[in-house]
Order: sequence, then structure tokens, then C-alpha cells
Amino acid sequence: MNSRSVFHLVSYLIMFVSLAMGSCALVSWAYGDGLYIILQILSAAGVGLVIGGGTFYFTKGPVRLTRKDGFAIVTFGWLCVGAVGALPYLFTDAIPNPVDALFETISGFTTTGSTILSDIEVLPRGIIFWRSLTQWLGGMGVLLLCVAILPFLGVGGMQIYRAEMPGPSKDRLTPRIGNTAKLLYGVYVLMTAVQTALLMLAGMTFFDAINHTFCTVSTGGFSPYNDSIAAFDSSLIHSIIIVFMVLAGINFALHFQFMRGKLSSYWHSLETKTYLVVMLGATLLVSYNLASFDADGDNAIQFRDALFQVVSITTTTGFATANYDLWPLLSKAIIFILLFSGGCAGSTAGGLKIMRSLVLFKEVFRQIKLYMQPQAVLKVRLDRQTVAPNIVSGIMAFAFCYFMLILAFTLIMTLYLPDFASASSAAISCLSNVGPGFSSLGPTMNYASIADSGKLLLAFCMLLGRLELFTILVMFSPRFWKR
Repeated sequence: MNSRSVFHLVSYLIMFVSLAMGSCALVSWAYGDGLYIILQILSAAGVGLVIGGGTFYFTKGPVRLTRKDGFAIVTFGWLCVGAVGALPYLFTDAIPNPVDALFETISGFTTTGSTILSDIEVLPRGIIFWRSLTQWLGGMGVLLLCVAILPFLGVGGMQIYRAEMPGPSKDRLTPRIGNTAKLLYGVYVLMTAVQTALLMLAGMTFFDAINHTFCTVSTGGFSPYNDSIAAFDSSLIHSIIIVFMVLAGINFALHFQFMRGKLSSYWHSLETKTYLVVMLGATLLVSYNLASFDADGDNAIQFRDALFQVVSITTTTGFATANYDLWPLLSKAIIFILLFSGGCAGSTAGGLKIMRSLVLFKEVFRQIKLYMQPQAVLKVRLDRQTVAPNIVSGIMAFAFCYFMLILAFTLIMTLYLPDFASASSAAISCLSNVGPGFSSLGPTMNYASIADSGKLLLAFCMLLGRLELFTILVMFSPRFWKR
């Protein structure tokens, strides 16, 4: 590993995040948080700039990158961002415990949405904004932004793009990877602007609109309110957020193609159609179950809550308009299954991803056919294209590791949590980057009661999920560290 080159590029990331942190001081000034909060946020940003600048100075020189270095930049970059990003919480005493501050920051940057905060509304506005901004920056990956600026440094970005871009599909929209990153961010920024404007028209203040937008398009799920989206008793606001959660869970390459005039891009994607059908079917089942369980309830509200929660969990956003932990068993079982699914490959969503599930199902049926016709030549096909055998085997390996890690983390979390529902949902929710779970970690609860060692373990779990397992697991291989 070219450690000097790796940490030289990580220094750019630290400095960028520190400058973004400094912008929160302007929010504190605009909303009257007080001079102390402003100075502490600026101090945190200053410390981050000193760390980043010092790292930059002592690692100057020619930059050479290999694929191995790309994995290292991503892993060390996320760890450094998590550590530096915790400084505003610590400096302002918003979260005085360093482990809690790190947990909240990692949860933000990985767009998981798990929180240790019991009362969010008492926080200074600048800190609330930083909390949401971490999710927005993490939504398409802080490293993906660096891919866009690497060409200006004379460094190719393919190694980082391979390690960072979420999902098994790495769609290149243009021959130059830096241009691809900028185009994806263009889609991301446009969605942010449109949703913010629509939420303001629906009655939100600018501060509420921008914060909820940051946490919607990133599928993060942090909210400035303790009651999450339930704080707004507005079907229009709920509908806008539903639409943008759905959009954020679709491959961003398809959004780009749609804006280029390819109006049928979504229809030709089996993954997108499956994604929409899964959410629609789950919504109908949950709303029917809720109506059967509470015959005197308002069917319109039951359908709205069912749709919102199904979309929120499927896209791994984690917003809440209702406490699904109080729903009938069938509805809770559906929500539990959706914790695994995730959105589409190439989206900001976490989880297993719909594309991987499709490939796994097709491979199962291929194996069944081979039992009946051993001499047949059968291939896994998706969207009229043959999926290469190495990709199929890679997805199978990913799924195996995914479920084995869930089992391992569940067993460990039983040492920290009072029941199996809490332990299993903590493991699944953090590895899938969803946020809320069940029982003591339900949508109205938080992760504050877990011991510090358990929080560190779950923070590591979030990083594993966000970086698609292998990017971090490869770092534990002795061969990785050999020249």
C-alpha cells in the first residue's frame, strides 16, 4: 500500500469536511444559537483543518494509486471523517461522550440514521444542520466527490470509484470517471433543490425543508424533530417525502438517462420494476392487515402510514410517521423482511439491494433447471444481458457474508440488549443502514442505552454496510498489507 499517497488524498477529504463543518457556524449565527456555539463550531472546524493541513504537508509528493490503495483511501477516509466529524458535538457539549459523538457521526455519514439522542429539538440549530449535512455528504459517498476533483490533481479516480460506488453495478455514464461523478452529483443536487422547494410550498420552513431534504435524498432518516415526520400532520408533506425516498432508492444512472430524454429508462430496468412492485405489494398487505386489526380506524391514514413506512424501510431511510412496533404481527413481519431488501444498485440506499436479490433468485432457478437437464447450457440474464459467472459468484459470496455477519452481530448484541428482537434488528438495521429496529430500538426509541463497546461495534457494522462489506473485510487480509 502506498501509505503516503493514501493519506495525502485522505487529507483533502478531512479539509473538505472541515470547511463544510464551518458552514454550520453561519447557520448558528443566522438562527441565534449564541456566540459560544458559533465559536465552538469554528474551533472544531479549525482543528479539522489543522489535522487535514498537517497530513497534507507531511505527505506531499507524487501520487500513485493502485486498486488496493483505492480500498485503503475509502476505509481510512471514512474512519477519519467519522473522527473529525464528531468534533462539533464534543466542542459544543451537544454530545459530551466521545463514543456517542462518534456513533452519531458514523451513523450520519453512512446514512444509517441510528441515533443516541433522546431530545433532538433542544440542540443548537447549527448542530442540527451539521447532523443533517453529514447524511447529505454521505449520501452519494464523500469519496465520490473526491473522485470528481482528482483529475484536477493529476490522479485517476477509478480505484476509488470501484471501492466507493454503492451496489454491484458500476454504471459509467461518460468515459471519464471524474465526469461521471460530477454528473451523478448534478442529479443529486437537482433532487435536493426540487424537494426543498416543494416542502417549503407545502408549509415547511426553509430550515425544516433543507434538513429533511438532506436526510431524504441521502436515504439517511435523521430528522430535526423527536417525532420524525410524524411531527407534520400533513398528507402533502408525507407524499412529497415518499416520492423522493422512492426516487433516492432508484439507480441514479437511470435518473440521468431520464433527464437526457430516455423516458423509458425506468421501464426497461427489471430491478426498478421489481423494487416498485415489492413496495406496492408490501403496502397493500400492511394496510389490509392494519384495517383488519383496527376496523374502526381511518383507512386513508392507515394506507398512508403503511405506504410511508414500507417505502422508508425499503429505501433504508428510516423516517417514521407511526410506531410500527405496535402494529399486528403480520405487518411487523413484513417490515422486518424489508430491513434486508434495500433499494436499487447505484442508489443512495443500503441493504442487500434488489439487483443482488434478483440475481440470486435467477441463479437458484438456474440450478433447479440444471438438476432436471444436466446437459443444458443456461445463463443468468438480467435486462436482456447475460450476467457474467464471476459476477454471480461474487453476489453469492456477498450474500453469504451479509447473512453470516448478521448472525454474528446478532449473537454479540444479545450481550448488550434485553431481547432477541432488539439484538437481531440492531444487527440488521445497522448493517443495512436503515436506522430504527424493533422492541427497545423501535422507531420511537434510540440506541443510547447500549454500552460504549456495543456502540463501537454497531458503528463498525454501519461502515461495513455502507462500504459493501468487502472494501473493509479485505483490509483484514494479511496479503493486503504485503507489497
